[in-house]
Amino acid sequence: CYCCTALCLTVSHSSTLFSHLSRFKETTSWRFRNLTSVPEGLDVRLRELDLSNNVIRHINSQSLALPSLLRLDLSYNQLEIISEGAFRDVAQLQELNLARNALSHNVDSTSRALGSLHRLRRLDLSLNGLDDDAAGLYLRDKSILERLDLTGNGLTRLTPKLFAESLSVRSIRIENNLITAIEEGTFEPLKKLKILNLARNNLVNICDFKLHQVKLLNLSRNSIEFFVTREDGHPYELEILDLSFNNLLYFPMVPKTNRLRYLHLQSNMVGTLETDTLISEADSLYRELTSEDEVNDAVDNNNIYSNWKLMPLVYMDLSSNHFRSLPVETLSHLTSLVTLNLSKNCLQDISGNGHVGGYHQPSLTFPSLRYFDLQNNGLRQLSTFFLEALPNIETLNLKENSVRVSLNSMSPCVSFWNIKTLRSLDLQDNGIKTLHQNTFKGTPLISLNLASNVDIIFDIGALEGLQSSLQSLSISGNSMTTSALSLPCLKALRRLNMSNNSVDVLPGIISCSPLTELDLRNNGLTSMNESVVDRLSLYLDVLYVSGNSFNCCDTNWLKALNKEKVNIPDLHHAVCLSVNGTLLTVHISILYTTYLMCIYYILLVHVSML
Repeated sequence: CYCCTALCLTVSHSSTLFSHLSRFKETTSWRFRNLTSVPEGLDVRLRELDLSNNVIRHINSQSLALPSLLRLDLSYNQLEIISEGAFRDVAQLQELNLARNALSHNVDSTSRALGSLHRLRRLDLSLNGLDDDAAGLYLRDKSILERLDLTGNGLTRLTPKLFAESLSVRSIRIENNLITAIEEGTFEPLKKLKILNLARNNLVNICDFKLHQVKLLNLSRNSIEFFVTREDGHPYELEILDLSFNNLLYFPMVPKTNRLRYLHLQSNMVGTLETDTLISEADSLYRELTSEDEVNDAVDNNNIYSNWKLMPLVYMDLSSNHFRSLPVETLSHLTSLVTLNLSKNCLQDISGNGHVGGYHQPSLTFPSLRYFDLQNNGLRQLSTFFLEALPNIETLNLKENSVRVSLNSMSPCVSFWNIKTLRSLDLQDNGIKTLHQNTFKGTPLISLNLASNVDIIFDIGALEGLQSSLQSLSISGNSMTTSALSLPCLKALRRLNMSNNSVDVLPGIISCSPLTELDLRNNGLTSMNESVVDRLSLYLDVLYVSGNSFNCCDTNWLKALNKEKVNIPDLHHAVCLSVNGTLLTVHISILYTTYLMCIYYILLVHVSML
């Protein structure tokens, strides 16, 4: 009937239309096409267009007729000029990436073109060689702009005029410029600003920080000598402050009312001054930069850092500074601290008993600290008082120090006995010679690194108490022989690193553990006990074997591992020795060939003897 026919035609037409629409892509990419201009005939429904990494020099007024376009990427071209009316027909554009071009040329024309983009929310002008004036022209009429990137340009001075027409901006990145000064009022009017990145510039100091609205501030890799915040009674929203790789002599001075949680101070000069000198000089500096009336409110008990007791800091990185002793006077206020990194300093002794350098200090306590990195210092001892000040410690990194381990809490050595919360301990490269019986008893370690303690001796029962908890153990690089190993049955062990030793026989005791990863590289193994290998294969996923001198005529262990599909990533580097000492490379694909070659060399030896 007619109705049926009409219905069929409608369904058919709808199906064809749907098929056509389904082939339309809202996004198209013309990256790396060596284009010199915008392609013609682009679908007017496009919402995202990527023309990056081409050689386009000019965008003329007829190039872009895409009324639905929201995102346009023109980065990594050779753009020198964008005609004034080029963006007339992309009025909906919200994101524009112009990074790595030559927009320092023809600034007047190109800036007028950008001025017509009234809906623009994200703008990337990085790596264009822009100076202060050019950047200002490009930011005219950007009233709803939210994210701005000016990284890698030539800005030298920031003034209030620069962002006067971009008051809605939330994120500004001006990293890697030549900025030496920031005029007052530059960022204060930007009430929505949350992220400010000024890393890799030439700033020397921040003497009156008062951006209450900013949550993340990155000032790393400048030349900053001090950071001072004036106490004005208003709350600060700052949560992340990065002052790493500067010339700081003092801790940053922050207001009482703050929300700072993450503080990066690595690679500075903090600790060069003794603790008492540091505090007194910081107090004097604050008085010099602020009025006398404010000092009385800001400084409690003549210590500007007493404000830290109200700071909700959870992460602090003080690595690569100049501390010779623990800055107890300051750190004692940080009761919320979870992670503290003091690696690569000059620490030699941490007593933690309230006496440092001969005078009384507040008792050190870190009630919330879980991760403490003391790697690469000169530590010889950690007192019982200090370890007791870490009631919730989970990870302790003492790698590359000179600590000595003992059982006696009264000795000058370090005792790791009965630390109920400790889960991960790194004692690599400490020169430890003896690991005594029950060293870690009562301390339920999950991970233990004893690597690079050359000629270390394990007393019988040295790892006693770790049988049901230890999951990862490294004894790499200790020059240990098979007889020097005294391991208990570690029923929870999953990863064992025995590399770079002198082990010639695979210890049968390790088959007691459900190992998933075993590292046997660079030892003296010539074969492996098949019964041990069979038990290991029940759980083993990864095995490393290179750097041993296996017997080419005894490769049954390798066949067993191959049968169980154990991954041996370095097998192509493994070698074996034939009967007459000829070196042959063992490849898993030539196992049987290797066996036949072994028979060949045996016959060759017999022939040579006749």
